[in-house]
Amino acid sequence: MPELDPDALHRLVQRATGHLPTSVVPLRGGVSGRRYLRVVTPAGTAVAMFAPSGAWDATAGGAAPPRWPFLEVHALLRERGVRVPALLAEDCERGLLLLEDLGDRTLAAFLEREPALRAEVYSLAVRDLARAQRALAALPRGSVVDACALDATLLRWELDHFRAWALDARGRRLDDDGRAEFDAVSERLARRIAAWPRGFVHRDYQGHNLMVVGAPGRGLEIAWLDFQDALLGPRAYDLATLLNDSAQDLDRPFVEARLDDYAAAASLDRRARGALGREFDVVTVHRKLKDAGRFVFIDRVGGDPGYLRYVEPALARARDALARLGDDEDMRALARLIAAA
Repeated sequence: MPELDPDALHRLVQRATGHLPTSVVPLRGGVSGRRYLRVVTPAGTAVAMFAPSGAWDATAGGAAPPRWPFLEVHALLRERGVRVPALLAEDCERGLLLLEDLGDRTLAAFLEREPALRAEVYSLAVRDLARAQRALAALPRGSVVDACALDATLLRWELDHFRAWALDARGRRLDDDGRAEFDAVSERLARRIAAWPRGFVHRDYQGHNLMVVGAPGRGLEIAWLDFQDALLGPRAYDLATLLNDSAQDLDRPFVEARLDDYAAAASLDRRARGALGREFDVVTVHRKLKDAGRFVFIDRVGGDPGYLRYVEPALARARDALARLGDDEDMRALARLIAAA
């Protein structure tokens, strides 16, 4: 993996702030190839994002330096009123961006210090999502978000990923009949979700990718991070990601209340709210199975066992949703097939 060029970073910081850095401190990142660093200067702090070659695909730029999907989605979100970190400077040729420093208060970190505000902050996050979905209903012609969707092929691949890693790789391989049945149910489930109306999907709308900005009692705001993989998909996808976060323990009454908050912000009537709840459960099954497989993959292939502790919470969320969908033959079959996990 190419290394960050310190001189290029220093030049970028000086161009943006008029100062050279006095210190550069690595920040904890996710599982991608991107790296984040807090840059301190006499003018304040900023966050440098370093994406080595190949961490992001560049979009066509003609004779100009290539730009990243992150920058296109960033501009789109700002234009439509979604709070994102301000872009201070960019050097895409050297894999660098300089962004506004929003601090360390992710939604997850904020709630560790302010657990009494959990309902308020989650309500804010789901209402913000509803407003953003409405603002992003019409996308610019040629938008990078339009270039990919949670279609049947991708959804099916993610279910196959679950079977390969959460079952097969853990010694819980299905027999031939079970595998054939799993494949058939997976195909129908993928096509079912893919057939629903599509809109803007963040794709990882959860506690570590949302920042809480402001102060309790004086107004809080949600800012979005890690949105470069945005695509088209069902309205319930980001809701299912947020309210089934494997790192959070949200009981069913809490989740139902937040779905009510979303429905109110989206102006859904009682019938539409009921339909949303069922879509939410179906997407939850898919998303949490995909997550369970991914967490094992990150351990076995990426060499990072830190996510293994989330496998069972992910499977528990999937099982709970399957139980609520017990009137559906495919969901009953899937519950039986994944019991071995």
